[in-house]
Amino acid sequence: MVNEVIDEVSTVNTTQAGVKAKSDLRVLVVGGGSWGTTVAHLAAHNGTTLLWARDEAVVDAINTEHRNPRYLPSFELHPRLRATTDLQAAAAETDLLIMGVPTGAFRETCAKIAETIRPWVPVVSLAKGFEPETGYRMTQIVEQVLPDRPIGVLTGPNLAKEIMAGSPTAAVIAISEQNIAARLQRVFMTRTFRVFLHHDVIGCEVGGALKNVYAIAAGVVEGRGLGDNARAAIITRGLAELIELGSRMGGEALTLAGLAGMGDLVATCVSPQSRNSQVGRKLGEGLTIEEVLAGMDQVAEGVKAAKVVHDLAQRFELFMPIASQVYAVCHEGSDPDFAEDALLRGRLGHEQSPFEV
Repeated sequence: MVNEVIDEVSTVNTTQAGVKAKSDLRVLVVGGGSWGTTVAHLAAHNGTTLLWARDEAVVDAINTEHRNPRYLPSFELHPRLRATTDLQAAAAETDLLIMGVPTGAFRETCAKIAETIRPWVPVVSLAKGFEPETGYRMTQIVEQVLPDRPIGVLTGPNLAKEIMAGSPTAAVIAISEQNIAARLQRVFMTRTFRVFLHHDVIGCEVGGALKNVYAIAAGVVEGRGLGDNARAAIITRGLAELIELGSRMGGEALTLAGLAGMGDLVATCVSPQSRNSQVGRKLGEGLTIEEVLAGMDQVAEGVKAAKVVHDLAQRFELFMPIASQVYAVCHEGSDPDFAEDALLRGRLGHEQSPFEV
């Protein structure tokens, strides 16, 4: 049924969108981690999909065994999914570019793609974070490096292993051009992966970036054994901070209370699969941030995002005690006592009072 829907794209003039019917659709997913591989697997259900990865062993395994042995060893990938290490050749032939690399490599990778990608090919970002040096969102980087094309994000409470296992999942695709969003929506949908449309690119992107910071906080509470009451309070007050800052950055409050904000926050805070909550739990158990990061083979974006959020809170003159404590723990070596600090010793007032300092 999904394949039949994707064919409807051919009945609409999508010259600038670069989207074709199923038989011609060429999707390139850049990034061979767990999330990039999962999205490539979804897209392969609906059209010709190519995954770019740096690791030749991963590429060979996807092409010969239909598995990603490094990040998703227990799951079989769609048999039509192919992989490559030749980024520029793949970019030259794609009709839809999906960027799934970490934030630290995002600009450099876009610059390489810019040498060969055709004009008007849409770009969808999967990355949930900020550029460490500038604090830019990923779509802002795309606008600078790959300008004059539709740009959007795919986000939501999307844990890769659950999606690969076929568990019911909801996501949103946000692109300002809603006619293009409606057609790209079909690229990702399967029987169990449902994709809603959204117009608020900034809100959807900011929600996905900010929630990682609060997942670290919730993980610390769990690691220190402070109980479900404390964790629920951290998640809820974290959501309030997320909505306040996200709104100041140009997102809509309702967006941040939806799948891209609250939904993603809850999944990331409570799931043992979340890298950011894992960081928090290890910190709560007494490890240093250096020890935690040394033991990880994938990027925990919340650590880098904490610095950006700290700077943004100062710029907008916002009182954000939870985010401030995460920054202090991750970047200043402070003891992770922020559950007590933020909840018991922080200033009190009306729960919905403004966040100004």
